[in-house]
Amino acid sequence: MNKKTFKVSPWIIWCSSLFLGLIASVPKIAERPFNLPEALVNSGITFSFSVIVWYYNIYTLPTYSRRDINRGISLSRMFTSLLFGIGIMLLLAYCQQWLLSHLNFGPVMLMVEVRGIMINLGFYMILHLLYQNYQNQQVSIELERSKSDNLGAQYELLKQQINPHFLFNSLNTLKTMIETDDKQSVDFVLKLSEFYRFTLESRKLDLIHLSEELNIVNAYMFLLKARFEDGIHLTNNIDPAYLQSMIPPFTLQLLIENCIKHNIVSLEQPLEIRLYSEKDFIIVENDVQLKMDPGTSMKVGLNNISERYNHLLEKEIMIESDDNIFKVKLPVIQ
Repeated sequence: MNKKTFKVSPWIIWCSSLFLGLIASVPKIAERPFNLPEALVNSGITFSFSVIVWYYNIYTLPTYSRRDINRGISLSRMFTSLLFGIGIMLLLAYCQQWLLSHLNFGPVMLMVEVRGIMINLGFYMILHLLYQNYQNQQVSIELERSKSDNLGAQYELLKQQINPHFLFNSLNTLKTMIETDDKQSVDFVLKLSEFYRFTLESRKLDLIHLSEELNIVNAYMFLLKARFEDGIHLTNNIDPAYLQSMIPPFTLQLLIENCIKHNIVSLEQPLEIRLYSEKDFIIVENDVQLKMDPGTSMKVGLNNISERYNHLLEKEIMIESDDNIFKVKLPVIQ
């Protein structure tokens, strides 16, 4: 997910700082006799301090992430801001003493520091409230966007799962098996029924266990083996320790379907597909033996999987390919 930067209008920063500078000069204006240089220096110091504190607190805000939404006020950042403000106010107090050397430095410095702490705390709390409101707005926007994206992803997933072309091929395979009195025709019907039962049960879920996903793959591979026989081979070397990890439903099935879509599958040139785990990744790998006329690829399957990992989990899948191997690496979700 792209990070978003929180911003405060420069108009608010400069106008509020100017207002505080004017307020700070009121006691000097009320004095008799009125001392214009003292009023200007006092106002200028407060104005300068306010601008510096505004920009410092904005600069030190963390970059927005919905993972940090519930952390609340950071006491360490607040104390750091106060220490920074005390240092800046001390420097400005020395500047005031240099410009107005007739003033008693001790009481003036104490008054300036107290004023600085109050301004700093006020700005920090106001900024925190603005930032919290900004975070809440971003969460609302992201929730709406996620709903929209998930609906789109679920629609594409459903189209991929209940693929008319796959169903047509399966029924043709079943017809051939029945006509040749193939003893596996009953098992084929059961596996086809099981596969579409998985489709109906899993399509509304965001995540399922990897073991359940492998059950879907096994049913799917049975149907493919009935059609292609020894033209396709699947090897599963996934570490059993990952079987209780989570995965978006039909991810592996879509990747296997993607392999068949783009590669030659035949008895003369069997397609080898491998599933295995490596360094917190579940990997789907196949030998590259591209069809002579692969057609136009819209990459719907890969985009579907990538979007679900990105929007549901803020994780990215990795795709690696060369002339011999095509590999998709899926992050393990514990």
